[in-house]
Amino acid sequence: MLINEEDTLTIEDVLKAFPTKLKSSNQKLIIKAFALASEAHKGQKRANGVPYIQHCLAAAKILASVGMDARTVVGGLLHDVPEDTDITLQEIEKEFGQDIAFMIEGITKLGKMKLQVDVQEAKLENWRRMFLAMAEDIRTAYIKLADRLHNMHTLKYLRPEKQRRIANETMEIYVPIANRLGIGKIKSELSELCFMYLKPEEYKKTKEIRDRIVRKNETYIDSVINLLNKDLTSKHIKILSVSGRIKDLYSFHNKLKKHGGNVSRVFDTLAFRIIVTDEASCYRVLGEIHKQYTPLPGRIKDYIALPKPNGYKSIHTIVFGPEGTVIEIQIRTQEMHNEAENGIASHWLYKETSHGWRQYLSPKRQEEEDRKQVEWARKLRDWQKDLEGNPDEFLEGLRVDFLKNHIFAFTPNGDIIELAEGSSVVDFAYAIHTEIGNTTVGAKIDGIMSSLDSIVKNGSVVEILTDKNRKGPSIDWLKFVKTSHAKTSIRKYIKSLENTQN
Repeated sequence: MLINEEDTLTIEDVLKAFPTKLKSSNQKLIIKAFALASEAHKGQKRANGVPYIQHCLAAAKILASVGMDARTVVGGLLHDVPEDTDITLQEIEKEFGQDIAFMIEGITKLGKMKLQVDVQEAKLENWRRMFLAMAEDIRTAYIKLADRLHNMHTLKYLRPEKQRRIANETMEIYVPIANRLGIGKIKSELSELCFMYLKPEEYKKTKEIRDRIVRKNETYIDSVINLLNKDLTSKHIKILSVSGRIKDLYSFHNKLKKHGGNVSRVFDTLAFRIIVTDEASCYRVLGEIHKQYTPLPGRIKDYIALPKPNGYKSIHTIVFGPEGTVIEIQIRTQEMHNEAENGIASHWLYKETSHGWRQYLSPKRQEEEDRKQVEWARKLRDWQKDLEGNPDEFLEGLRVDFLKNHIFAFTPNGDIIELAEGSSVVDFAYAIHTEIGNTTVGAKIDGIMSSLDSIVKNGSVVEILTDKNRKGPSIDWLKFVKTSHAKTSIRKYIKSLENTQN
């Protein structure tokens, strides 16, 4: 758990939450921000009666825990100051610089939406502004997630109808954002809290089942950890850590639901994670595990060779482990683990600290890491540009392009194309290039001729057949394409055609 609602936090708790020791200058900056936030929020209380500064400290601690840099943590401490106190954004800029003020301005703009009269209109406009702020500076997304996570932990102090409304919005928007950013820690915690408020009876039943599994397997988990450590070390593989856990509650609930409540069919209830020093060691460990324990056919997933769209890398295998118990084993490097837990923040991790894994990277690799930080935001900006001025399309595009699960498919040349789940071959064509989409006449999926409305599956090889003489896309394609880019490109072409004819 990233935060405990019962704890009374201090600024020392925030500083201790950083994965590595901060530079002295960054410590001073955070302490300075805390002093300003404490004075600004003096006398203000939360719904549970505690001083408001506790919320600011909680958001800052969450940000530090997931590896954000000192300046983002300052943003977490000050995120409510311009909106809820007499201190202005200009004063913050004067004290902390343009960078931090810009970050907080993005958060402040979101808060001003509370005065909207029409609830649905306000909700839509709030989301628009949130995604605009994220596109401008991805750090605002982390601050909003930290803010929401602490609010979810204190939801019990609000009226039941407000609890359900906030939990529903969190599950609909914030959980998918955490997933798209690859922040496993925040996604899991938010999901479980939403589950508790939205489906209390199912939550209670699932927790009882999982608690029984935990009690039954406590000693087994410890024995498997020791066994894996001993076996792999004896093969001269450097193991950084081995840990074991029971699947998080909401994921466990979804798996149970998928298998009709049959616990014996949820093969990855018990999961073990092995952290090693480098990528080659991941495959060595996989080989040794499979020599020792029989793998389940078709249950090996290599997310190192083919990472998930949110950047997640790891090898997963399900085997008949010690005593014949079916267990999942995940194998990854420390860097992969940081990214799985903290998402894009892992690329900021240690950037402003005195030491860390970045110091071991070549300048070229450091540049690559920095590019990863802005890629998600760049895609977001391009998408928003396509949907400018159309609220209905924005909402639909938001659900499909950014909040829905994504897949990877391949061109015949091996190029990777990322698509929203449920996308057609026409969506695939437009994802390659607009002109490819406009001149598409057919497609092959895994070598088999397929109709244009065929759904592209994860890992498929898709060959798009084009004809330069084709006059352009068909208006009928709008009935089955899913992605905003495809829809916008088809509409633009049809509109330009109509203008020419007129």
